[in-house]
Amino acid sequence: MSVLDGPKTITPATLTPDSAPAGTVTRRNRTRALLRQPWPLVAGGAILTVVVVVLLLTPWIAPSDPAEQDLTQRFAGSSAAHWLGTDQLGRDVLSRMMHGGRFSVTIAGTTVAICAVLGTLLGILCARVRGAFDEFVMRVCDVLLAFPEMIVAMFVVSILGASKTTLILALVVGGWTPFAKLARGVAMEVDARGFIEAARALGCSRSFIVLRHLLPNSLNPLMAHAALRFGHKLITVGALSYLGLGVQPPAADWGSMLAAAQPFLSQAPHLVVYPGLAIFVTALSVTMIGQGINARRGSRS
Repeated sequence: MSVLDGPKTITPATLTPDSAPAGTVTRRNRTRALLRQPWPLVAGGAILTVVVVVLLLTPWIAPSDPAEQDLTQRFAGSSAAHWLGTDQLGRDVLSRMMHGGRFSVTIAGTTVAICAVLGTLLGILCARVRGAFDEFVMRVCDVLLAFPEMIVAMFVVSILGASKTTLILALVVGGWTPFAKLARGVAMEVDARGFIEAARALGCSRSFIVLRHLLPNSLNPLMAHAALRFGHKLITVGALSYLGLGVQPPAADWGSMLAAAQPFLSQAPHLVVYPGLAIFVTALSVTMIGQGINARRGSRS
């Protein structure tokens, strides 16, 4: 623009993130700045820490035996003796929630850990070996992904019977496939980078390249995905227990507590609210951790 053209008027509509004057805060900049903040990671970590500490200390801090019945105290409200009231058999709701949470969180955490390790190893091997092995594993993933994970888990538990080991196995059968797909994609992207070619030129072995380069560079997205999958697993465990395919009476978990409380929803709504809130808060805290990891990884890229 020459001097004869006169001053150019800049309107908000003509501004772009690249052409905005220095100091101008656009909506995109505000969003990016918010995502860079560690608050989802910190808040989710704090909530999850409280939940885990309470569940670990449950045998020592639980108010009473979760299976102890007192029919004279049926549907009692909150009191000094029963902080969250009692259920239809006079059992302490808080104690049952604490003991039941140990089962739900343990199953979900164990399942995610097994799925993450198994899927990551298979995905990275597929990216490195390629050929028939890669084709076979990916086709198995496609077949398993064609069926909802809940349906696969119900099928396995129905055949093998309900138990803690069976429940873990049922959730692992279809749960490793997303990790394998993600690990394969990330490993193939990392494998195309220059430092991998340099490692090959220096004569580094495949195992060294996998352990030294591919696996460390794949950890962040896989950790974020594992955190996001934990909430899904926790809800699936609760759903299976709700359908009677999880923990068996007299033991309890959050899903079975919801199922047992359903007939008394109008009479004692607290029997449904507290277990549902426990599932929601625990799943939300781990999901926030996953979103925080994703946000920090995105801000560094």
